[in-house]
Amino acid sequence: MVVARRWIQSKPFQGAATLECFQLIEEELPGLKNDEILIEALYLSVDPYMRVYPIQVDRTPIALQVARVTESKNADYPVGKLVLAMVGWRDKTVLHPDQFNPYYVPRFAPEKTISELPDLGDFPSSLYLGILGMPGLSGYFGLLRQCRPKKGDVVLISSAASAVGSVAGQIAKLKGCTVIGSAGSQKKIDWLKSLGFDYVFNYKETTLDEALQKFAPDGIDCYFDNVGGSYSQTALNALKPRGRMCCCGYISAYDTLNHQLGECNY
Repeated sequence: MVVARRWIQSKPFQGAATLECFQLIEEELPGLKNDEILIEALYLSVDPYMRVYPIQVDRTPIALQVARVTESKNADYPVGKLVLAMVGWRDKTVLHPDQFNPYYVPRFAPEKTISELPDLGDFPSSLYLGILGMPGLSGYFGLLRQCRPKKGDVVLISSAASAVGSVAGQIAKLKGCTVIGSAGSQKKIDWLKSLGFDYVFNYKETTLDEALQKFAPDGIDCYFDNVGGSYSQTALNALKPRGRMCCCGYISAYDTLNHQLGECNY
């Protein structure tokens, strides 16, 4: 008998979630059928997008995990194989590799529940939830395809210490840009400076207007937006002619009632 543990949303909530909104429960898993596998989580993701995804009471929140196959009746998925699975916050799962993803939303969550992962050797497999996963790819393609930075450009990145923002900022530096980042604590600011950001400011102490007047008085060429709201309205107003903007996230509204977007003109 295999017993799995999983988190469920135990009650409805508005605004920021607290631990009391969730409950850890146990359930007995069925034995494997032909072509099914048993996977065990190595790492679970906690990402901003999860907050806006609709969750029902007694359901497990959406989340990716890096998992290892621990039992198999499928020749394509032998014991020990690493997979990326969209199965939520749970430690063990029985599934068919071709199983339809119960969290599937077009252009939001993948259609298949799992995908195979190559072994990274000496590097931790947790990278598949970070720089080699959705956050890293969002920063990479968002900056290079949408913002199209050129050497000498001034690039502003909000929520710069996030998994996405920190990747976008480092790539902008590799492209020869001047990079400005905002963060909410001194620890994050120090970390961003260690990554090579040219200018970093605490948005809780310095307004974006003040920061731009100091660090980019002639305006910015690219804005990588993770925040939305009035902050991004200010950044939009600072774009130079032919400036580019990537709307990647809207964390300023994720915890608001009905996810209201607030002040913006885009």
